[in-house]
Amino acid sequence: MTPRGSEPHRRGAVTRGLPAAAAVLLVVLSASACTSSGTAVTAPFSTAPPTLGHNPVYEVMAGSVSGLGPLLVDGQGLTLYMFTTDQRGTPSRCYDICAVQWPPLILARGSVSPIAGPGIETRLLGTAPRSDGTTQVTYNGWPLYLWPPDRSPGKATGQALTNAGGRWYVVDPAGIPVQR
Repeated sequence: MTPRGSEPHRRGAVTRGLPAAAAVLLVVLSASACTSSGTAVTAPFSTAPPTLGHNPVYEVMAGSVSGLGPLLVDGQGLTLYMFTTDQRGTPSRCYDICAVQWPPLILARGSVSPIAGPGIETRLLGTAPRSDGTTQVTYNGWPLYLWPPDRSPGKATGQALTNAGGRWYVVDPAGIPVQR
């Protein structure tokens, strides 16, 4: 017969062991649903890199994004934006952290002018100096920018976004910001 004081202890040891085993099982099952980086995977995803154009980045072309119609893209097919805080026909007002979040479309060193690709009116394509000595590509006087989350052609996740002190819009081939 067991002493009276030891039975609750023994019973408690068994019940404490079950939650510990359940916790270990939960951790193992949770880890199996994560990638090696620890990010939970809830849906299949593509590991293939996006298909980008092979033209010079500073080439401006007409592209398309569903729901927005024709708009400006760079030589890789990535959507270009204008910043409402900028003033048409003047250099950019987007510097420092703004330019980190919204990288300006820069003319390659040694290049004299940007390249007008298909669907672009050459007379609307231009440049503006930046305080860091680089030259930014403009269209209809608007300095042009990229939005890093748009990693593949056909994306415009920065459209109508309020960020860095102003709103951001795609620009159509006529040089007009698309405000929808």
